[in-house]
Amino acid sequence: MENVAYQVKENQHQHQHQEQKQSKRILKKQRRRISIGEKFIYVGFFAMLLFGAVQIVSNQAALYGVNANIQELEGQIDQQERVNNELKLEVVELSTYERIWTEAKKLGLDLNENNVKVVKD
Repeated sequence: MENVAYQVKENQHQHQHQEQKQSKRILKKQRRRISIGEKFIYVGFFAMLLFGAVQIVSNQAALYGVNANIQELEGQIDQQERVNNELKLEVVELSTYERIWTEAKKLGLDLNENNVKVVKD
C-alpha cells in the first residue's frame, strides 16, 4: 500500500510540475518581445513626429518675423504718405498767383504785357 500512495503522490507531483511548466510556457508566450524591425519603425515614427513638430514651430516663428516686418513697412509707408500729402499742400500754397507776384516784386520784376507770349496747349 505504501508503494501505491507513493506512486499517487509522485503522479500528482509530476502533474503539478507539468502544469507549472505549461503555465511558464504560456507566460513566455504572452510576453511578446519587440523585434528589431519594430524598434526601427517606432524610432522612425517618433523621429518623424519630432521633426514635424520642429518644422511647425520654426515656420510659425518665421511667419511671426515676416508679419512684424510687414507691419513695420506699412507704418513707414503711412508716414511717407503723410509727408507727401503735407508737401503737396505746401506746393499748392506756394504756387498761388498772389504769392508768385509778391516774390517777383521782391526780386524787382514787373509785369510788362508786351513781353508776354501766350502758349497754347
